[in-house]
This record gives sequence, structure tokens and C-alpha cells, in this order.
Amino acid sequence: MEPEKGNPLEVEGVLNPAAVRGPDGNLYLFPRIVAKGNYSRIGIAKVTFDKNGEPVGVERLGIALEPTTDYELRPNGGGGCEDPRITFVEPLGYYVMTYTAYGPNGARIALAKSADLFHWERLGLATFSPYKGIEFGSVYNKDASVFPYAIPNPDKHKGLALLHRPLFEGTRPEDTIKQSHAHSRHVDLHRESIWISYCPLDLEEDGHLHICKFTSHHRLASPVEPWESLKIGGGPPPILTKHGWLFIYHGVSEANVHNGFQMCYSAGVMILNEEYPQFIKYRSKKPILTPKTAHERKGVVDEVVFPTGLDRRDDLGEPNRIDVYYGMADKVIGVARLNVPEILPSVSMKDAPQEEITNA
Repeated sequence: MEPEKGNPLEVEGVLNPAAVRGPDGNLYLFPRIVAKGNYSRIGIAKVTFDKNGEPVGVERLGIALEPTTDYELRPNGGGGCEDPRITFVEPLGYYVMTYTAYGPNGARIALAKSADLFHWERLGLATFSPYKGIEFGSVYNKDASVFPYAIPNPDKHKGLALLHRPLFEGTRPEDTIKQSHAHSRHVDLHRESIWISYCPLDLEEDGHLHICKFTSHHRLASPVEPWESLKIGGGPPPILTKHGWLFIYHGVSEANVHNGFQMCYSAGVMILNEEYPQFIKYRSKKPILTPKTAHERKGVVDEVVFPTGLDRRDDLGEPNRIDVYYGMADKVIGVARLNVPEILPSVSMKDAPQEEITNA
């Protein structure tokens, strides 16, 4: 999917789409579409397939969300609804969209819900209780997604589980590369990791279910390998496979270029325990997707592959085939195929258990 010629809403790119099957069985993409000035909306497009079931194009169907609320609009006239992920949450009986609201306080996680994918009700910004002195709610936070089933929190109470990556001061790729160039840097595990946070699925005193209040937290994973040394963050919503929860995530490293600093975004994979997904069963030591094609290497931001949507091909009778939809260099959208193996590889990356690790 490329920006539509002559369409001012897409003049700066179409990228980072949610991907989800609708009640009608069709596959829908919800791309971030970017107008002049990095003003982002979330569109709707239906994926078209050839006679063999291969994705070959899209049919644009309109806009799902555009900036209208105070937490999506900036004082200078900018703003954005960006990088959605969508999951049908079984215990709730509706689709939940997590997206980045880019408003006056910068990037924050927002949620919306829908019964049919075409009519969305905003639920507001996610809020987080403190954890050991860490304030998640006061920093940039992006790349969030939820599980489709109720998940036990660390106290074994089931709730809505949210994967997210807070961006604390000094932990953005531009900051960490400076530290790495200066000397061996220490990774702050609590502030540079992907987290799972939980929202109770209990009615509150007003009789409503407020799925934006996350009150329990667990650190999932931190940067370990060179290809993710500058930052890791979330990808598409996790999906259940025969091995456990498959979770694709992104890692950022420094690209090998001659004209100065350039970041490179790649993708890796984790398999999380089915019952308690805070436990990692497998984590790839090497990326499963890296920028190689012209569309991935040159664009609005060079050297980027950024998965945000998965489609398990049950419609073809191939549950071990997963189509991965991803942003290419922040400009266009591509799709790749992932095949779930019969047996997990024996070589797996381990996260650091200590409070601090050192990268040379």
C-alpha cells in the first residue's frame, strides 16, 4: 500500500497498520495516514486477495479516527492518531484499539472500542498506577497492544493485559547512542524495557467497566543483543500459537552508514507462556525481519521495518502461516510471511535477571 496520488491526507505516507479480521471474515487494515505537517489519522482499508489467497492490494474505505480531542491535538495546530493495534477481546465482546495520541503532552497511549470495526468510541488515555517509584503516566508511551483473553496478573487475578514501552528521559535511541559512543553504557532495566500492565475486569462503583486504568505491572524484556541495543518496543498484538503467545517486537540499532548517525529498525520474535505470558519461553537471538528492499531502506525515515499487524491464515486452513503487515521506512506498507515451526529453536536469547546490565 502506497500513498494515493493526489490525496492530501496521505501526502507524507501510509504506514504502521493494525490488521484484523472483521465479523464478515474480511481482513481490514487500519493504516496511519499522514498529511502535511505530520498530521496523522487512522484510515480503514480492506485487503484484496488473488485466487490463491495471497494479499495483493487494498480498497480504501475511509477514516476510523482523526484528531478531535484535547489529548490528540497540539497547540500549534498539529496532532495525531497514530500507529494503531486492534484486538478482538473475548471477555469484553468487542474490538479494542490501542493507538498513540500525539497531543499537548506528546505521545500517550489511548484506547477506543468497536463492535463492527467501522464505528469507534473513544475510551480515553490509559492511566497507570506507580510501580516501585516509577511513574509510567508522566512520560511518552507508545506501541501498545492488548491480549485477546483475560490474563492473570502477578497476583493471579485475571484482567486485561497491555503490552507497552514507556519512553523515559534519556532512553530514546538518539540518547542511548550518545551514551554508547561515549563509553560502555548501563541499561536501566526498568526504564528501557517492554512492560505488561493489567487492568481489572471488574465493574467499578459507577457500574461501568473502565478498561483504561492499569494497576499492576510486570517488566517483560529489555535490550540484550546488538540489533536491539538502542531500544526495544512492541509490535502487533500477540496471537496464540501451539507454542504459546507469539509476540513480534522491534529493536533499534545503529546502521552502518558513512554520513553520520542512522538508526536501523528490525523485528524479532518472542514466545510467551500461554497461561502466564510474563514468562518468555523463546526469544530470537537474531532479527527475523531487517531492512533489505528499496522501500525499506529509503523513505521518510530510512532503514525501517516496523510490524504492527498479524493475520493467521486460518481462512486457508494454514494456522501455522502468519502474514505480517508492517511499515516500510515510514512511507509505505508491506507484508511478509512467517511460518510457525513444529519445534522451537533450541538457541534462545536470555534477558538479564539483574537490575543492570552492561553493553560494550
